Amino acid sequence: MTNNKKSGLKIVAKIVVVLIFLAVIVGVFYIASKNYVTHEIKDKVNFIINNSNVTSSLKADVFVQDGVVYVSKADIANFFDSTITYDEQYNAIITAAEEKVAMLPVGKKEMEVNSSNVKIKGETVQKEGTYYIPFSELGDVYNIKITYVPETNIVTVDSLDRAYSIATAAKNISVKYKTTTISKTLAKVKQGETLSIANRSDYPVPEGWTRVRTKEGILGYVKVNDLGESNQIREAMEKQPKIKGPISLVWDYYSEYAPAPDRTGTTIKGVNVVAPTSFRLKQAGKGQIEEYIGKSGEEYINWAHNNGYKVWPTLSNESLNDTTREILRDYKLREKMINQIVEYIVKYKLDGINIDFENMYEADKNYFSRFLIELEPRLNEIGAVLSVDVTAPDGSPNWSLCYDRYTIAKVVDYMIFMGYDQYGISSDKPGTTAGCDWVEVNIQKFLGQEGVPKEKLILGLPFYARVWWNNSSGKLKSEAISMKKFDSVIPSNATKTWDDNLKQYVVEYKKGGIDYRLWLEDEKSLTAKLDLVSKYNLAGAAYWQKDMEPENIWNLISEKIGVN
Repeated sequence: MTNNKKSGLKIVAKIVVVLIFLAVIVGVFYIASKNYVTHEIKDKVNFIINNSNVTSSLKADVFVQDGVVYVSKADIANFFDSTITYDEQYNAIITAAEEKVAMLPVGKKEMEVNSSNVKIKGETVQKEGTYYIPFSELGDVYNIKITYVPETNIVTVDSLDRAYSIATAAKNISVKYKTTTISKTLAKVKQGETLSIANRSDYPVPEGWTRVRTKEGILGYVKVNDLGESNQIREAMEKQPKIKGPISLVWDYYSEYAPAPDRTGTTIKGVNVVAPTSFRLKQAGKGQIEEYIGKSGEEYINWAHNNGYKVWPTLSNESLNDTTREILRDYKLREKMINQIVEYIVKYKLDGINIDFENMYEADKNYFSRFLIELEPRLNEIGAVLSVDVTAPDGSPNWSLCYDRYTIAKVVDYMIFMGYDQYGISSDKPGTTAGCDWVEVNIQKFLGQEGVPKEKLILGLPFYARVWWNNSSGKLKSEAISMKKFDSVIPSNATKTWDDNLKQYVVEYKKGGIDYRLWLEDEKSLTAKLDLVSKYNLAGAAYWQKDMEPENIWNLISEKIGVN
């Protein structure tokens, strides 16, 4: 081989070596850049909620003024209270949490928490059409710990119902941006300093590493071997149900014209909740509740508790739509009514309340939801159950469309579907009170289009039916007949035809030259409807009303619902 060829090969080899070296250098820089370059947000307050930096997701910047952390109403709605609202009448922000309701007047260093006045360091302000809330004053309301670290311009928020663990540094260590030693160092931690364990399912950590948060609020990764033993400071708190197992509720009706029923020495098989009709709205009463408990009512409550029944008295609006509208549309009147409910529950040692507001204006739908949003935390605080009666989602404005069932279901403990009056007193043609097919279709609507969780839905059943006839003028008439009176009303020669869609007998008979028709409620028809409770895994059943039923029906209910 000539010297020229040898020299050329050496040059080529050197070029290849240089190219490989350059490729290695580029690769090293590429890998380093991927692990060293961070996406830190340095030009604004960083907002960290339960060890997740949500700063880039904020609708408006968090700011700190005079030591008070301010967060926009929109961001509080996104992360803490989706129902937070501005009340124009009182120029105030109203927010609700698990056990607290707070009203913060705009421009005032004060707020009202569960109807108690509290002085605060900051005030709600409006800037360029956006409301900013003194968020750091709401720790007790939202059950969170809020910390601002001026050195790093970081706000950390920790939910006090979540698990919380810490560990100390076993030596001087570096907190890394990623789980690799060549990643950028975000913070230096000295031996003995405490770190919060910040692992989350949405931040997977490889074996040998753990995610941490420094006392300055910086999030990053360290090697497990660089930490001392982990200590759990707080366990996760799981919300316990206020009542366990299926619900079997019976309404027990009485009014201002008669004392509460005397049940002394009796029991009701198959029932674990009683709902006496003890409370009503006072017409034009500005939120005033009329109570009809008295001595007989107190004896009734004692009887119920002595026999192991929970007591959820009913608060009825008596279909007073104008009175209802006035209250629902005024925060202070809602608050007045809520305070009375809480007062009565505490006074009479009640276990809950059953809200029965019917015939409301469709335009008041959101205000009714608002009332329940503000009522539920007050009941949670005292451990009382909130149940609400609603009609079938069939499209009638003041009878059906007045309920936002989806929102209500998110708030309340139980929603009771009043599965009756398919054909009621105002119907222009005769029909059944509660056909099984109609009941089932509406259960499917509740669970489907209305978004009601099955574990919250209670099926309400009638202990009555309507008998229909045309009077001498040809006008359609009807009358509600209790189940236990059927034998005395229906003659022995009446014809009974089974309707397999309705799961009911259609009864026809003639009296005094007038034709009568009735869709019977009996053990067979109720069996079909009670079977829907188990078919759809509902929370239970309810019955309107006590003393309309034949005694044997309770054995059936006990068997079907599973309550002794």
